[in-house]
Amino acid sequence: MLKIIILSGAGMSAESGIQTFRDGDGLWNKYRFEDLASPSAWHRDPKLVLDFYNMRRKIVFEAEPNAGHKALAKLEEKYAVQIITQNVDDLHERAGSSNVLHLHGEIKKARSTLDPELVYDMDNWELNIGDKCEKGSQLRPHIVWFGEAVTMIEPAMRLASGADIFIVIGTSMVVYPAASLIVYVPASSQKYFIDPKAFQVGGINKLEVIKETAGKGVPELVDKLLVL
Repeated sequence: MLKIIILSGAGMSAESGIQTFRDGDGLWNKYRFEDLASPSAWHRDPKLVLDFYNMRRKIVFEAEPNAGHKALAKLEEKYAVQIITQNVDDLHERAGSSNVLHLHGEIKKARSTLDPELVYDMDNWELNIGDKCEKGSQLRPHIVWFGEAVTMIEPAMRLASGADIFIVIGTSMVVYPAASLIVYVPASSQKYFIDPKAFQVGGINKLEVIKETAGKGVPELVDKLLVL
């Protein structure tokens, strides 16, 4: 069975009403992103950080998978599919995709500040000061912040190196280390890049650029792949 590896970014979820992570509105325009998503921000003002992620989490809880998410789940009818996502939402899973690796964490989970192995599923969007793990330590968002290691990048590299087909969706391809994953894909493997601003990536063979949104370009490509 052919292996399809997918790298999805913020554009994957934009049509579900989830802004790209650097977008902001209202109150959050007063802050640099680095002041809301870094260990130093957490130590300086944990309530501000929690409020920011509560706002983002509420949006995720209310969002629904779009046509692109649902189309990717259909690929499992014929192929071995693994999704690598830069997104912290769970829309791939809710659409029916079975294998999803989150590079940057998951916003609907909380993690102990004392023991990073203690991770908890959240059933509502609020995480507040005083919410603690079983060891009595404050909980924080289960998110990779600026200055923290992207621990899942090595498993993602291994997945990319075994791809028969590699599909990039809704990402700028300029944010590292995720943007480097396409380099690990075998030169002989077919590659696709779906995004309204997609471009030919230098040094990458067999890359087809599809300048469409995820909601339009992904279902069209999936339909094509399912009849191969």
